[in-house]
Amino acid sequence: MKRILLFVLTNIAVMVVVGIVTSLFGVGRYTGTNTGQLMIFSLIVGFSGSIISLLLSKTMAKMSMGVHIIDQPRNADEAWIVDIVRKFADKAGIGMPDVGIYEGEPNAFATGAFKNSALVAVSTGLLRGMTREEVEAVIGHEVAHVANGDMVTMALIQGVMNTFVVFASRVIGSLVDGFLRRGSDSSGPGIGYYVTTIVLDILFGFLAGIVVAWFSRQREFRADRGAAQFMGQPRSMINALARLGGLHADGADMPKNLAAMGIAGSIGKLFATHPPMEERIAALKAYQG
Repeated sequence: MKRILLFVLTNIAVMVVVGIVTSLFGVGRYTGTNTGQLMIFSLIVGFSGSIISLLLSKTMAKMSMGVHIIDQPRNADEAWIVDIVRKFADKAGIGMPDVGIYEGEPNAFATGAFKNSALVAVSTGLLRGMTREEVEAVIGHEVAHVANGDMVTMALIQGVMNTFVVFASRVIGSLVDGFLRRGSDSSGPGIGYYVTTIVLDILFGFLAGIVVAWFSRQREFRADRGAAQFMGQPRSMINALARLGGLHADGADMPKNLAAMGIAGSIGKLFATHPPMEERIAALKAYQG
């Protein structure tokens, strides 16, 4: 809750500064818009989707991934997974997450709006393709995501980016529309506003995606270090990453909103939610030294 409040207050403070600057330069006069109202509208639109997605993340994960929640372990493997999650949750000082298994390629993810009621799930492919020590390290990585509050952080960063996309595209759209219709007596936004806003929503949305992906990659490095701390050494996590790289687990079977919290992500560059395996292994080796 503190993290949410901090990010919201930070975003509001930044938007207030933007409002002061736009007022000083008379942007509202040139655009014919009320920048104060536009800022409030941008905040609501920017954050509503991210917050709703975060609050529904556990439910959507269970439905979209077909996650079987382990209420009562059916076998020794399930009992072991629950014990590992409990051990790491105790070390991290967080509430016991729900623990689940789903059918899929080698991967795992954590999700949930709150640290003390999160979900940690591993795939059957991960359990079949790794040693127990490597699986343990992967679980440590996901519990570290929960302990670090990464799901909330990423949702709020997305909200901040959405807010600026909405605000900037509409301000610029109003400026373009005013320029195209200079001397005209017609009121209300024209075609220039709508076309410019749509184009800039798409363009700025791509740029915002690059920023969000960069933050996601930094959270992965931190979660890798968290796994190494839980294990007492980085070797197990290094081995797990090396094996995942060999298994070509790229998160392609996971929904976009869950891929950022998975152990293996996309192989793209600017839009990749995860760093390359080689960089993550190198960072852990440097951490080891």
